[in-house]
Amino acid sequence: MSVFTDETRERAREIIARYPADRSRSALLPLLHLVQAEEGYVSPAGVTFCAEVLGLNKAQVGAVATFYTMYKRKPTGDFLVSVCTNTMCNVLGGQEVYDTLSEHLGVGHDETTADGTITLEHAECLAACDYGPVMTVNYDFFDGVDASTAVGVVDELRAGGRPMPTRGARLCTLKEMAVQLAGFADEREGAVADGGPGEPTLRGLRLAQEHGVSVPGFDPNTPIRSKAEADKAAAEAKAKAEAAKPAPVEASAAPVKGGDGASAPTGAAGVGEPAKPAEATGPAKPADASGSTTRDVKAPDDKSPQVRTAETRQPDAGTAVPDAPGTKVPTDGTGTAPEAGDARSAEAAGVAANAPAGDGKTAGDEAGAQERNLTEAKAGTDADGAGPADANETGAQK
Repeated sequence: MSVFTDETRERAREIIARYPADRSRSALLPLLHLVQAEEGYVSPAGVTFCAEVLGLNKAQVGAVATFYTMYKRKPTGDFLVSVCTNTMCNVLGGQEVYDTLSEHLGVGHDETTADGTITLEHAECLAACDYGPVMTVNYDFFDGVDASTAVGVVDELRAGGRPMPTRGARLCTLKEMAVQLAGFADEREGAVADGGPGEPTLRGLRLAQEHGVSVPGFDPNTPIRSKAEADKAAAEAKAKAEAAKPAPVEASAAPVKGGDGASAPTGAAGVGEPAKPAEATGPAKPADASGSTTRDVKAPDDKSPQVRTAETRQPDAGTAVPDAPGTKVPTDGTGTAPEAGDARSAEAAGVAANAPAGDGKTAGDEAGAQERNLTEAKAGTDADGAGPADANETGAQK
């Protein structure tokens, strides 16, 4: 394992301290950015480092590091140039921008130039459709680019310059950006003073101002209450609601005598009125319970629902559950399931008796062929002495 600097280890402890002691695993994402800030990518040593400081195994860390595209698994250039080639930007020329840069730099997707300056990638979406076609350099936006302006940006980067993004702060290297993504401020002087909002963003604000659109009752100066203040306000509101509830009406303790001198029940039936006799209820009939002609039984717990359904729907299953939920076992009218041969004959007869309407054709062989196949399969051989498998195949060919 490579030795990370003392500064990285100190920052790792600071990141972990942001989370509750029993939730330290939540620090994994910023920690991965932190190790990427030192090595330029998440190396095997970086995975091991994160696993050790969080008490995880390397497989758990690696699963996260390979899921998110912002974590690079091989050395990356100082500047990650991402070109959006998704639908909107592609229609506006995004693919042409990417193809031009790829040819100009001599690299393809997720490849780095020989001088280690530029890593090129095409992005599925950069969430800036109203600025398309767009590309980002270390996640800072260059809006409305074309092939010529994109080439100019990468050439300036390779020459040591720092072109100004359309929106956002001034450019920094990928390692410097990773430090910020880990949760630490950009320490460059005046770094956050540059840039500004884009015109499409301001357009919505101007329209709202022109038409007087605003959030009802919104006061930007309203202070945000602390948790203690919010809990206190909630408790006061609950107490006020409890006090506003009407007092419950106490029922009379003395029983009301009925006509025969017996105590009459009070409540929904009314005082002095005889209680209505309860409707006679009895055990539900088996047919009412599930619509089956057999007794309702509990399906065995050691079988999956798929297995129980298959067994009860298969007439030839001798071990079928009599009545699994939502299924029925066919019977012959006496309450017993048909034998295997009877079931096959009944199925073949049903197919023969239900000819398709119009010019439709039955799925599979005609009924006569089906009956012949079933008979030959049951006998175990056909006229030529073939086995059961051969009999089925021979019957299908006939």
